[in-house]
Amino acid sequence: MNIRMLLSAAIVLVLAISSLPLLDPKYFLSWKPRVSTVADLIVRNGVIYTSDDSLLFADSMAVGNGRVLRVGNYSFVQELADYRTKELDLGGKIVVPGFIDSHVHFIYGGLQMAQVELRGVNKKEDFIKRIKDAVKSSKQGSWILGGGWNNDLWGGDLPSASWIDDFTQNNPVWLSRMDGHMGLANSVALKLAGVTKYSKDPPGGTIMRTASGEPTGLLIDSAKKLVGSQIPEDSVDDRREALLRASNLALSRGVTTVVDVGRYLPGGSSDLSWVDFSDVYQWADTLLKMKVRVCLFFPMETWSHLADLIKRTGLALSQWLYLGGVKAFADGSLGSNSALFYEPYVDDPENHGLLVTDAEVLLNLTLKSDLSGLQVAIHAIGDRANDLILDMYSLVASTNGMRDRRFRIEHAQQLASGTPGRFGKQGVIASVQPDHILDDAESAGRKLGKDRAEKESYLFKSLLDGNALVAMGSDWPVADINPLSGIKTALTRRPPTWEKSWIPSECISLEDALKGYTIAAARASFLEKQVGSLSPGKFADFVILSADSWEEFAEEASASVEATYVSGVQAYP
Repeated sequence: MNIRMLLSAAIVLVLAISSLPLLDPKYFLSWKPRVSTVADLIVRNGVIYTSDDSLLFADSMAVGNGRVLRVGNYSFVQELADYRTKELDLGGKIVVPGFIDSHVHFIYGGLQMAQVELRGVNKKEDFIKRIKDAVKSSKQGSWILGGGWNNDLWGGDLPSASWIDDFTQNNPVWLSRMDGHMGLANSVALKLAGVTKYSKDPPGGTIMRTASGEPTGLLIDSAKKLVGSQIPEDSVDDRREALLRASNLALSRGVTTVVDVGRYLPGGSSDLSWVDFSDVYQWADTLLKMKVRVCLFFPMETWSHLADLIKRTGLALSQWLYLGGVKAFADGSLGSNSALFYEPYVDDPENHGLLVTDAEVLLNLTLKSDLSGLQVAIHAIGDRANDLILDMYSLVASTNGMRDRRFRIEHAQQLASGTPGRFGKQGVIASVQPDHILDDAESAGRKLGKDRAEKESYLFKSLLDGNALVAMGSDWPVADINPLSGIKTALTRRPPTWEKSWIPSECISLEDALKGYTIAAARASFLEKQVGSLSPGKFADFVILSADSWEEFAEEASASVEATYVSGVQAYP
């Protein structure tokens, strides 16, 4: 070919390209990155549960470029192998999709791992000892922070500042209850915050008091900000280390994706989620330090900030980081007697709980968030709070018109008669935490009465029977981040010291529980095209379990995590 012919061909090509509208999106919608047809890894000789109804079980899987290429029998999968392909013989072990924890406070949990650990403490004396030990190793004047205590474990008596004042005269102390809706301050911290017998309860919060009106040290929901505002902010380095700690823990439990609802709690600052986004998540993503995939929810009062960001960036910032939606609170928690009920608490007859956010304010924020296209998630635990949010969601949907909005209720814990069926009819997702049963099975009857507790507590089976999408998680650090434990609890509803199930009619099947931590959890956050099942084209996130047969695993989900893979690469151990 001579020079003249080459020039002529080039001119024709330039003219053809120039005739296309510049960067018209329609010319790019069908473009897909070139995918290798050669597998990097073949996983074989196992029981692979895919969470994909088109092929629920297989014995082999091919992985390439971080994604699932094929799932099926070995001969079918092996067609994609060449001399570069590695093979992993499972020896009959079970493989499941990487677990998705649908509700965590990820950085908050990572920070708490470095504080005084009070989870599981079942004696008043041990509670006091742990604080006393922390004082001995702390500098005078420094804050002593901790969390995870559950007064129900030592009989129900609430702690007070008087328990710890004698040996904390030189240190302010703040200790969060396991649910995050109540905390204990010592007298030094109360003095710094200016909390006295004359202080008024803030809207949506309570200062617990003695019979004479003196503060006991316990602050509930929005009242926590009185002390919280005095605690020095965690440094950027501390928060980055917290992310890495949390990620390593998650991977050890088989969790490859989390929905992080942030450090924002009633009484906290709505800025925390945003500074964590910029200081921690974007830093980790940019420097390739992310280890698990994270879908972020932000305080609903900042909806316009998130809507503007999504317009600029889209929902997926990378394969690791996703912008989920906005979250708000309707009520408090059962353990703190601040969940909102129709009937009063049996152990507190004058108390129906708290409406943490004004109903009109919550409605207006939800209308605006939904109209902007954001996914909305609202915390509701008490029966009245859940009905209130379902009513509100119905009003918002009819006002703003039809779309795939996937409203969520976080916890959906106590449901009145007829309420479970409303979730399916309205298309509202129930984001639940099975392991909370282990904490509430004993205490719910004392707080609500046995009959009421057994009619409306953790109605997973009723929700599924009503065709609700049920996504599962831990609420870590409220409960441990441990899907296998959550699956076992959902199957058995039996606390460790119990011989019988609590409300056995609400036990669910192994498959429903697995889907709650995989494909249902993915759909609950619009992530089903990327994760949630071992389907061709999705990320090759999977977990190898210790069980040698499906029958063994089905026996109360008895297994442990042997290895966790993210994008086809071993991430744990």
